[in-house]
Amino acid sequence: MVDGITGATGPAQRRAIAKAITLLESTRADHRAQGDELLTALLPHTGKSLRIGISGVPGVGKSTFIESLGVHLIEHGHRVAVLAIDPSSTVSGGSILGDKTRMDRLSALEAAYIRPSPSSGTLGGVAEKTREAMLVCEAAGYDVVLVETVGVGQSETAVSGMTDMFVLLQLPNAGDDLQAIKKGVMELADLVVINKSDIDPAAATRARAQIQSALRLFGLHGNPEHAHHDEALWHPRVIQISGLKGEGLDDFWQAVTQFRSLQTANGRLAARRQQQNLAWMWERIDAGLKSAFRAHPGVRAELPAMLEAVSAGRVAPSTAARTLLAAQLSNTS
Repeated sequence: MVDGITGATGPAQRRAIAKAITLLESTRADHRAQGDELLTALLPHTGKSLRIGISGVPGVGKSTFIESLGVHLIEHGHRVAVLAIDPSSTVSGGSILGDKTRMDRLSALEAAYIRPSPSSGTLGGVAEKTREAMLVCEAAGYDVVLVETVGVGQSETAVSGMTDMFVLLQLPNAGDDLQAIKKGVMELADLVVINKSDIDPAAATRARAQIQSALRLFGLHGNPEHAHHDEALWHPRVIQISGLKGEGLDDFWQAVTQFRSLQTANGRLAARRQQQNLAWMWERIDAGLKSAFRAHPGVRAELPAMLEAVSAGRVAPSTAARTLLAAQLSNTS
């Protein structure tokens, strides 16, 4: 599988990539072990791409923008991988996974790879195995990896913790200055893009000014380096585009290129990836501890009674949690 991923491009490589990501997304213990071996073998071939997270509210035009951008980049010699995260239903548990169908022009190009994945209840607008999928695409030689999140609110910002650059798409007439300040996701954006600017140019210009003002305010509180016009640092900015018409894509990519150059030169890009790798490790430790807790014999013996007692209101949830944790610790010792 490693040879298939890192080998010659074409249908065979695409099948190898798809099989690898499916293996990594599996919840079976034997598949998880095989996936770990695969990632270890692929690591020397990773790290050379530019990872861009693209987020925004539902209807902002993320898929349309990504398709136009992907086609534009491929025309300029890049290979583009798109990891599209689709929300999973809290009722049925299923996902539509229709992003590949929506990006019909991009999906037909040989230099593009599109992988829809279900969020499967994972918070933050991304899937649990998105990081692993990025490494597979990098090993396959895709030099631009775009991660499209589910439609986000104010707290779904996990994509900023796994990519080099976090791009937030906004709509014209999406709120006033105060609304822009209230959005916590805005504080993490490296670049804010006003999409669908062709529909109402005046509103798009107003939105650009309002958001730029909010970004300057964020620079004064919590990110003091943003308030200084140091040319060696990247300062978050706002641009206007039309994803449907493909207008403003050159300006967008120029901003991305400048971001990468500055962040590479000042060492922040490497530091950001190091911090993300450590956060990824601790996240996996937390998930593993939770899984081990549920599988522990002492916990499994106590759990049904605790669930029934909490549901009936006889035991406080916090007391039940401490009882189950004590059951694990006593049996472990």
